Amino acid sequence: MCLDWLVVGQVIPMNPSSSVRGPKYVVKKGKTPVLTAEEARQLLDSIDISTAIGLRDRALISVMLFTFARISAVVGMTVDDYYQMGKRSWIRLHEKGGKHHEVPTHHTAEEYLDAYLNAASIEGEKDSPLFLTAIGKTGLLTRNRLSRHDALRMIKRRSIAAGLSHKVCCHTFRATGITAYLENGGTVENAQAIAAHESPRTTKLYDRTSDEITLDEIERIRI
Repeated sequence: MCLDWLVVGQVIPMNPSSSVRGPKYVVKKGKTPVLTAEEARQLLDSIDISTAIGLRDRALISVMLFTFARISAVVGMTVDDYYQMGKRSWIRLHEKGGKHHEVPTHHTAEEYLDAYLNAASIEGEKDSPLFLTAIGKTGLLTRNRLSRHDALRMIKRRSIAAGLSHKVCCHTFRATGITAYLENGGTVENAQAIAAHESPRTTKLYDRTSDEITLDEIERIRI
């Protein structure tokens, strides 16, 4: 790439490395830890929703699960990005490259978001960040935007409290949602559209539906 840049700048007449080919490295399966549908439900049900913070955390996780969204897109939402169109609620995500990606809201995510917005009392504040930071351990919310680093710490804390792996991260819910969708008859093409992936190959990295099949086959080795 450096030599190509020098050619374009007319520093050298040709790229002496143009014929060089490096070894191919093909990734067919991502390393992101994935939860089963039962574990995802266990995590959601373990969250104490007696406070606005608990409602916020449950809503945030549900948005990632049911929209396959990146954490940066979710914490970047404003209240106005959760809106009503016709009889359905929609979620507007601000993805990479300034792209807007809109998806219908799953009924579970809608229920959790409505409960959170009501507790946070920000329904009418359209320009307010949707997911807010907390004031220490008071259980109260500020009017400041939750960062993706704060979200990661929250997710690890909630996962450990629910008896799940400490390796669970924000991307876990993207992979978990895609896997659950495909296990229930969804197509890779539609999963790609929901996740706003440029290529179906990227979507397949999050597909762990083959894991259970592989385990069943391994268990056939009876020694």
